[in-house]
Amino acid sequence: MAAAGAGPQPEPGPAPGSEPGALCPEHGQTLGWFCSSERRPVCAACAGPGGRCREHRVRRADEHAEKLRNKIVDQCERLQLQSAGITKYVAEVLLGKNQQAVSTASAARELVIQRLSVVRSVCESEEQRLLEQVHGEEERAHQSILTQRAHWAEALQKLNTIRTSLVDMLTHLDDHELIQKEQEIFERTEEAEGILDPQESEKLNFNEKCTWSPLLTQLWATAVLGSLSGTEDVRIDERTVSPFLQLSDDRRTLTFNAKKTKACADGPERFDHWPNALAATSFQTGLHAWLVNVHNSCAYKVGVASGQLPRKGPGNDCRLGYNAFSWVFSRYDQEFRFSHNGQHQPLGLLRNPAQLGVLLDLEAKELLFYDPASGTVLYTYHTVFPTPLFPVFAVADQTISIVH
Repeated sequence: MAAAGAGPQPEPGPAPGSEPGALCPEHGQTLGWFCSSERRPVCAACAGPGGRCREHRVRRADEHAEKLRNKIVDQCERLQLQSAGITKYVAEVLLGKNQQAVSTASAARELVIQRLSVVRSVCESEEQRLLEQVHGEEERAHQSILTQRAHWAEALQKLNTIRTSLVDMLTHLDDHELIQKEQEIFERTEEAEGILDPQESEKLNFNEKCTWSPLLTQLWATAVLGSLSGTEDVRIDERTVSPFLQLSDDRRTLTFNAKKTKACADGPERFDHWPNALAATSFQTGLHAWLVNVHNSCAYKVGVASGQLPRKGPGNDCRLGYNAFSWVFSRYDQEFRFSHNGQHQPLGLLRNPAQLGVLLDLEAKELLFYDPASGTVLYTYHTVFPTPLFPVFAVADQTISIVH
């Protein structure tokens, strides 16, 4: 009896319709059958009751060949359809895409040229306005100085005349004549006392605020920080890092840790109470810029500090923004402000900056904080900064990191 699941068992002899061809190397019979289990042609003896394929699925070779022919026909039809689809895609879709790319690129070029033309026109107008303002302020200061010069030249001449007259009286008049000139002496003295000493006047100084332009400041900040050009490779000085902070291996990320780290070796440079850290780089002159990722923290301070900033103890002299040695932008929860020397300027920001750009222009005596994502100048501060200045950081929640 045939085993369950076995295919039909052929009788010995050639399969119906078979033609003489290759012979079975084992039985010397025509390979007129196909074993599906071993995927090879076999003879009737191989597929018979005593053959090696007796329990396999076998079928006539010509039936299997017909099946393969049908499969090839189907595959050729699919290949023909696929080729037609590719030909159509190349001829129609790619051609259309190419024409669309050319058209879109042309429109993009026009948009770039148009918008930069507007920016260029606005910049040229602002340049002209500011240069005229500078020239006007220069002329005003110059005229004020000329007026003062003429006034004091006249005053000097009058004082010299009075002094000459008084010396002449003193030299040439006798007692009786001098007494007779008492009223004249009084009048000359009173006239001299009416000429006051020169006093410092802001009118004689060139007003540098005439060059302050929100548009120029924003464009300048965007050019410096928005394109990341001119940014500094700022890294933290590990000797200054508070024991409440953990510094990353690349010395760019500070992580707050509420538990004081005991592994830090204390030294004169280290902040021992407030969660502060100074950069290893200091600045004496020129323009400097750096970016800080602050999106992970709800409590941080970023800015600059003098090397004279004290490091030890819980007092305000070590607390950033509470002394004369530090200038910082700070966030605490949803409260933003600029702080220096205990004076705090609240900043009503509409969004939390993910990055904070810091620009320090020591020649222009300006410190600027900038949000590169929105292109917004958050705060500017003008003063004559003591040097050297160090980038300074504090974090009391999560992490902040300097962008490389």
